[in-house]
Amino acid sequence: MNAVIQFWTEHSPIFSILIPAFTAFLLVILGNPGAGALSGDWRQPWRRGISYVSSILGLATAIVYLISASSGQISTYNLGEWSAPFGIVLVLDQLSALMIVLTYALATPILWFASHEWDIRGRYFHAMFHFLLMGLCGAFLTGDLFNLFVFFEILLMASYVLLVHGQGKARFQLGIHYVTINLLASALFLIGLGIIYGSVGSLNMADVARLIPLLEPDQHKLAVAGGLLLFVVFGIKAAMLPVGFWLPKTYAVATTPVAAIFTIMTKMGIYAILRVNGTIFEDDLSHSILANWLLPIGLITSLYGAIGAIGAERLRRFVGFMILSSIGTILIAISLFNTLAWAAALYYLVHSTLIGAAFYLLSGWITSQRGVFKDHFNIAPQMKQHKVVSLVFFLIALMMAGLPPFSGFLGKVFILQATSHSPYQLMIIVVVLIVSLLSIIAFTRIGFVLFWRATTPEDNATTDEFKIYQALPEQSPARNDKTIYLLLSGLIVYMVCASPIQRYMFNTAEQIQNNALYEGIILHKDALNQVISVQPYNPENLPETKYGGESVDPNAHLIPYLIPKETLEGEHISEYKQRQIEEQNMQKAVHPDDAKLKPREP
Repeated sequence: MNAVIQFWTEHSPIFSILIPAFTAFLLVILGNPGAGALSGDWRQPWRRGISYVSSILGLATAIVYLISASSGQISTYNLGEWSAPFGIVLVLDQLSALMIVLTYALATPILWFASHEWDIRGRYFHAMFHFLLMGLCGAFLTGDLFNLFVFFEILLMASYVLLVHGQGKARFQLGIHYVTINLLASALFLIGLGIIYGSVGSLNMADVARLIPLLEPDQHKLAVAGGLLLFVVFGIKAAMLPVGFWLPKTYAVATTPVAAIFTIMTKMGIYAILRVNGTIFEDDLSHSILANWLLPIGLITSLYGAIGAIGAERLRRFVGFMILSSIGTILIAISLFNTLAWAAALYYLVHSTLIGAAFYLLSGWITSQRGVFKDHFNIAPQMKQHKVVSLVFFLIALMMAGLPPFSGFLGKVFILQATSHSPYQLMIIVVVLIVSLLSIIAFTRIGFVLFWRATTPEDNATTDEFKIYQALPEQSPARNDKTIYLLLSGLIVYMVCASPIQRYMFNTAEQIQNNALYEGIILHKDALNQVISVQPYNPENLPETKYGGESVDPNAHLIPYLIPKETLEGEHISEYKQRQIEEQNMQKAVHPDDAKLKPREP
């Protein structure tokens, strides 16, 4: 048992990546026939079973992460046994644990819902779903900017396939737009990383945060420019204006479970803004530029989403605009750059993700009961389950518009409380209240069309209208209603437990603002208590650890700080290199200045 606990302690941060990764590869190897043959394929129960087990295991792992991180502990995992900043490191802190729990808390019920009918409408649904989870978890855990790009690409490639799942002209057309936008964002991401690496000399998040204040003025401005370019990229992912117009139409054409799980993807962009632009680039220049732009962007995005919802002609697009509005509200909180505001942003982020997913699921339920009218805001015959559907719609409207006593209201109250020391307090309060009012008007409008003005169904059995109406389903699509109830129940629990949850959010916001804490845990120091890093970057200053190692390396004494003891004593480090390490350690004990980095001779 002790061995199991020790193994978990040493390797736990990577399990949330490996579980969906191995699941996805196993599902690909299992094979997949054409969509038309999936319902009768003998492997389909195996796909669903493997997918269920993996999702539940991932959720259990995420909960363990949350419990472990709640004490304030930060766990790290060095990939390839190379220490940061030379190797890639995974970092499990309170923020990453929160986001992984949110991901699996949303993914598990949606996967259960999708596994009854939706997963047979296209190939490799389960495999792509778990590749998406792998990308999300990896992005939340990585402590390296380039690795963040890698995991972004993994989740995006999976999302490309999931968006067109079920086929259709509209999905294909908007899928092309979605891919084009994200390819452009990926290109900008790489350019931004190149600028940061060229000016800072590192892509490790803790190391970049440490080095930016030490840069020369020209290099510093170049690094800030790279950081702002990443802000644009993250803004595209988060769908903030003016780079977020794509969201309402794109999510509207996705299948119901795909649209629901996609609500977590915009929060990936929010997470990246908070993690990278909010904490790594904490210098005065970055903060002043970001604060000047982020607040107006948040205000405009929030207002635009509410106004767009009023003018929407379809329910799914209405949901997209409401999600856009919630993104603006979160950005407003982040722009305040104080611990209380960031805690409020995190609380509201969880709420907006779950309620957005529940609303997309309700859209699928309503669409199935309106026949040819689908989700268009046209007067149609009364739905067969109009009482229960209207009640669920009313509850979602109260939560999403931010009315008391639900979590949306509490989240906005927390945000408004955090504006007490902001010079823009009055403007923020006015905009938040106006957005809430516009949201209520928008919900009233569509509730009036869908329920209040619904016509009496045709009762003449000889008419075609009667036959069409009778052919409509008597119940919601399988598992649709139960999944909505589960998400809404979770939000009610989230509201009831607001006090301890808010304390966790506050501690999380405090933790991610403490760059010195991350530097002390992630980066290693030598015998002189200096961080082992390179500034400015010069490849000749890196210690050589290749096979053989028969060349003179003046930095050999740093090797024990970069790799584990087991690797140091293994066959990869030659006897010649071992002697160099011992000789230099003896020499620096007499002459401490010899411990400084020195370039190797060609």
